[in-house]
Amino acid sequence: MSKRPRGGAGTAPLGPERRYTDRIEGFADRHPLVIDVVLVMALMGCASLGTMLTLPGADPPDQDKTATALLGVSCLALLKHRTHPRVAVVVSAVGGVTVIALGYLLTPLLLAPLMAALYWLATLADRRTIRVYGITTLVAVIVAAAISDSMDHVSLLLRTIGPLFWLLLPLAAGNMTRLRRAYLAAVQARAEHAERTREEEARLRVTEERMRIARELHDVVAHHLALANAQAGTAAHLALDNPPQTKQILTDLTGTTSSALRELKATLGLLRQNDDPDSAPMEPSPGLARLPELVSACGSAGLKVSVTTEGEPQALSPGVDLTAFRIVQEALTNVTKHAAAEAAHVRLEYSGSRLMITVSNDGPAAPTAPEALQSRGFGVMGMRERARSIGGELCAGHRPEGGFEVSTALPLHPHAAEEGGTVPGA
Repeated sequence: MSKRPRGGAGTAPLGPERRYTDRIEGFADRHPLVIDVVLVMALMGCASLGTMLTLPGADPPDQDKTATALLGVSCLALLKHRTHPRVAVVVSAVGGVTVIALGYLLTPLLLAPLMAALYWLATLADRRTIRVYGITTLVAVIVAAAISDSMDHVSLLLRTIGPLFWLLLPLAAGNMTRLRRAYLAAVQARAEHAERTREEEARLRVTEERMRIARELHDVVAHHLALANAQAGTAAHLALDNPPQTKQILTDLTGTTSSALRELKATLGLLRQNDDPDSAPMEPSPGLARLPELVSACGSAGLKVSVTTEGEPQALSPGVDLTAFRIVQEALTNVTKHAAAEAAHVRLEYSGSRLMITVSNDGPAAPTAPEALQSRGFGVMGMRERARSIGGELCAGHRPEGGFEVSTALPLHPHAAEEGGTVPGA
């Protein structure tokens, strides 16, 4: 049983009439049998009063015991209206028709048990059952009224219209109640569905945001740590043989760590970002404009990187620019960590509405490089997710002539990746 609001913060206080109505409805939900007994007793009183009514100058039939017994059975059958509404209608109809045939005046009070049974049938049964039992009951009551001696002084038209109106009224009221209940159930179902949908959408957004931050952290930390490790190893190797170059590498190492701290701070700042206009502005996201800086950092780590641009360069949206830079950065990081190559090549091709990026190296891959990239690492997976997030494609694998190659096609005008879409070479 659903709890109804009683007022409080954010809700208007309920009036006394509404509170009393809620209490009555709550009591009826908790004690249905008590409500049924009270209603049956009231209907029995109405039927008993109906047996006492006659037309002016007419005497009531001398069948009080029989009528009382029939109406009592009809009222008692109403106690089963929740589980057996058809049985309640049949018993009430038989009792009512018999009492009318005995000569009692046909009035709404006399038909009260039958009218209640028809109302409950209309609220609980299907339309076909309502039509069958309703029409049958109407015909039976009208026929009994037409042949009853108690209405000899009334025209046949009035004998027909009265019972027809009285019995159609509970059928119409019950049908409206049934439709209202169905409408309220549909509204509640839609509200529950909307609530579940909002919760699922919120969880999906949280998951997507976590994955985005995880990719950013991976790209920032993995790239700069790999470069710092390579620069430190190169400096240690050249410390005795070439002190000037060692000093330059250590200077570049300081720049690498400073850049790592700066990007890590910017990434973590996303978690603290709010809508306060007075808050400090975030640093712009990196893009292909920082490609020379990336090439220089890789060079200080011992990896020579050449960049080739084909086609007419076009302005990139922030999402495409960041994705392109991160893919090149991660690809060069993987070359630094996993490949026994001294040189890598980056090719940017602006072709129509797409930007083609290829990062390759000519040296042989390390023995465990493919397995590390495909099974244990998150580099290739992160690059593929980045490309898919803006509707692009990414392939990564060994080249037939040796070395490893990462190629991606990114749209210059990004759109949401189609759900369930596949990426060639995945």
